[in-house]
Amino acid sequence: MVDYEPNGAGGVKAGVDMGGGFGEVTAVVQANISANGTGNDLYYRMNDKLYYTAERANDTKLIGAGWDMFNLLVSVGNMGGSAQPDLVCRDAAGALWLYQGRPDGQWETRIRIGSGGWNGMDRLAGRGDFTGDGKADLIARSTDGTLYIYPGTGNAVADATLGNRITVGKGWDAYVLLVSTGDNDGDGKTDLVASDKAGALWLFKGTGNPSAPFAPRTQIGTGGWGGFNTLF
Repeated sequence: MVDYEPNGAGGVKAGVDMGGGFGEVTAVVQANISANGTGNDLYYRMNDKLYYTAERANDTKLIGAGWDMFNLLVSVGNMGGSAQPDLVCRDAAGALWLYQGRPDGQWETRIRIGSGGWNGMDRLAGRGDFTGDGKADLIARSTDGTLYIYPGTGNAVADATLGNRITVGKGWDAYVLLVSTGDNDGDGKTDLVASDKAGALWLFKGTGNPSAPFAPRTQIGTGGWGGFNTLF
């Protein structure tokens, strides 16, 4: 695993090797929980168990078992209105679930935020406000390459946490991985990062305008990013 910190101008700093031992991990996400919300903490799944480790902590906590029921996990920031970042998971039936975070790294009881059909999406991303209303949103790409924004309502209410989707555009199947790490370029707006099939890395700067949420792409990595099977 390699850590690439934002450089404040939209790109990334040189990678820092975080060590091995993640070969059996089937899902990993990052969330800012420890150190009053500034820690780069990790959740990762091995077999059916989910673990939490805080940045600069000396131990790793077992969150629980049964997490192999989900085929997709993504950190979405504060979507439910609490002070801690949340987790969105998709189950095998195509339903979407929200786990609100707690200060100890555990989760509140999950609520359903999508009743079905989410198996038609092959990528999810979040961790910020893409529409400019101050609420965390969800990015989803369909299997036909169409990208959507699902605006967050800020309410942790079953089947009412996401609003009506906004179509960003087609052609997003040109990218292998999609991820949002928040504001990459320091302009106060949430950005999207994508790796393409040639291994290049691209930044889509957020505009905060729901009708045109991203500026034209900027290349921030010339090659080699195809060697990673996940970005978070």
